[in-house]
Amino acid sequence: MFLHYSPFWLKALYPNFLWHMPAEGKNLYLTFDDGPIPGVTEFILETLHDFQAKATFFCIGDNVRKHPDIFKEVVNYGHSIGNHTFNHLNGWRTSVETYHENIQLCTDQLGFETQLFRPPYGRIKRKQAKPLLEQKRKIVMWDVLSGDFSKDITPETCLRKTIQYSKAGSILLFHDSIKAEKNMAYALPRVLAHFSNLGYQFLAIPADRI
Repeated sequence: MFLHYSPFWLKALYPNFLWHMPAEGKNLYLTFDDGPIPGVTEFILETLHDFQAKATFFCIGDNVRKHPDIFKEVVNYGHSIGNHTFNHLNGWRTSVETYHENIQLCTDQLGFETQLFRPPYGRIKRKQAKPLLEQKRKIVMWDVLSGDFSKDITPETCLRKTIQYSKAGSILLFHDSIKAEKNMAYALPRVLAHFSNLGYQFLAIPADRI
């Protein structure tokens, strides 16, 4: 079970994390975790292009290693890039030293140091987060979880819940993974169409290279 939105009490526990963007105008912020993956990431890139939308991709270093050409496509389309560790580590089950070594491995594979970091599963210890925040990194969470990864929901539910909880400034979480492909491929173009018709823009989270 999971919530399709991040509750206020969770955001209050970690106020230094980025849960949403300022609600200035009708803007939404799509994010994609776990890629790049052949076929899936390319579908997302083409769909975003059709709607003149930008997004933020939190990449796994090992997937960048396996699929460098697809990663280059993401960069060339002008999307923001975030670090998602090299091996999709669960921070709660990983030592501080190992966790930061894995983040650095991802940085080395990306070829540049991005300001944006998202902990896999949203799980990170305070001792792991503290050095990142001191380095002026942004630990990016979300306030709308599409649930595209779940086999327990239908594509229609994935779409309905994402639309229900999205509002100006929301950071939306999808995945460019095989596991999420069915739900994501149904929901993403419909989310883009729905909010585009309401006058929303889809923007990337600014990602300074540090």
